[in-house]
Amino acid sequence: MMTLKPRPLTAATFAPYGHVVSMPTAPDRIYFGNLIENRRPGVGLGLSYSRMVGVVLPCRLTLFERHEFSAQAFLPMENTRYLVTVCPDDGRGRPDPVRAEAFIAEPEQGVVYAAGTWHHPMTALCPEGRFTVVMWANNDAADEELVPLELAMQVGAPD
Repeated sequence: MMTLKPRPLTAATFAPYGHVVSMPTAPDRIYFGNLIENRRPGVGLGLSYSRMVGVVLPCRLTLFERHEFSAQAFLPMENTRYLVTVCPDDGRGRPDPVRAEAFIAEPEQGVVYAAGTWHHPMTALCPEGRFTVVMWANNDAADEELVPLELAMQVGAPD
């Protein structure tokens, strides 16, 4: 079984897959501009909440998903460290798990997956994770594509 070693999440290491957004370090407001890309006209911007049971590393990964037409933002709602696992496209419209990367996000960091980015579903590294999710959605099959992995992989503990 292939094992990924997660690295700290930084804007530079995550840039091929989207954006890292961080809370201000002092009382302030930060605008991030037009990060929630939309590739389908006439589709509404959606806001949702996601609540999940957390995991302990190492953990198994069994599928990747993508949102071909919309960026997707995950913003932690509380003091939640979480795992961000992404991989590039294989050139045939499928995930390429051999080139997957895993990152540990800190509670003050949010991620915006670029439209079409293959990623594992959100994985909290605490007893429970709660996130605000923003993406363009039409509530049809084109909103989300799920691809089970032929061979399961895992993310190990960070160094």
